[in-house]
Amino acid sequence: MAEEEQAAATTPKAEPQFVIERIYLKDVSFEAPNSPAIFTKDWEPDTNLQLNTQVNPLGDGHYEVELMITITVKSKEETAFLVEVNQAGVFNISGYPAEQLNHLLASYCPSNLFPYAREAIASLISKGSFPEMHLSPINFDALYAQRQAEEAAAAVTGGTEEA
Repeated sequence: MAEEEQAAATTPKAEPQFVIERIYLKDVSFEAPNSPAIFTKDWEPDTNLQLNTQVNPLGDGHYEVELMITITVKSKEETAFLVEVNQAGVFNISGYPAEQLNHLLASYCPSNLFPYAREAIASLISKGSFPEMHLSPINFDALYAQRQAEEAAAAVTGGTEEA
């Protein structure tokens, strides 16, 4: 047993590793259900953006992270277009404590995927003959911190139910 402890003490610790192995477009959809009639009407866009992320462990320190963005634009209550992009990446991440790993997967990885998704969305909208749309940068660190705070608050209030 002492030999095992000594071997563990002399074995160098693995350095933290973060490698982007692949970034790819997993799913994409563009719909313009009211074309071409929508082009003949006054343009008063009302935009709704939905954003989601998903992490799929692949084993051996590999993770697929998906960034799903759905944008629906209506003009005078009539749908002009709907664009959905699922941008994904495979990341090799090892040597990080659980809390840091969670932060990397929930914030840093989506931050790396976002520019690719933004470009795909802008291209699709342009090809649909609609006015250019460029998404503003998204602060995934702030979203992660907000989600952590909400989960902490839910954990505190979850134990004290009101009658």
